Amino acid sequence: MNARRKKRLTLAVALIGGVAAIASLLLYALNSNLNLFYTPTEIVQGKKDTGVLPEVGQRIRVGGMVTIGSMVRDPDSLHVEFAVHDAAGGEILVTYDDLLPDLFREGQGIVAQGVLIEGGKLQATEVLAKHDENYMPPEVAEAMGQTHEKLDYNEQQKTSY
Repeated sequence: MNARRKKRLTLAVALIGGVAAIASLLLYALNSNLNLFYTPTEIVQGKKDTGVLPEVGQRIRVGGMVTIGSMVRDPDSLHVEFAVHDAAGGEILVTYDDLLPDLFREGQGIVAQGVLIEGGKLQATEVLAKHDENYMPPEVAEAMGQTHEKLDYNEQQKTSY
């Protein structure tokens, strides 16, 4: 092999290696920032279609209703624990170490984002609550088996504004 071919081969191998390294770093970065949505039942039993369970240490989002009577606050800190359930009967425990939203209360729909620390326990980094009594995040509504319908106003309601 002459020097010119050897130089081209080295350049081609280096180029292919560089592209492969960039692609693998890009996929790793995208995978670490991926937040998949699960219901409490899917965390406990796995997804319906695939049976895949989320892994411990995985960043996920969980949606459901806060179980009434399950909230426990630490009087000396902002730490709070509460259970979240869905219509299928699954329930997980969520721990959170920050201020809860003003509209957070037991018996309402929430979405919690965080890291799964055990099979049925989530360490939340963010908790989102619905903004009024009629709204529920679409993922939570689907998990709870509720449908969203377009509001139908009568003529009096339309002209009162």
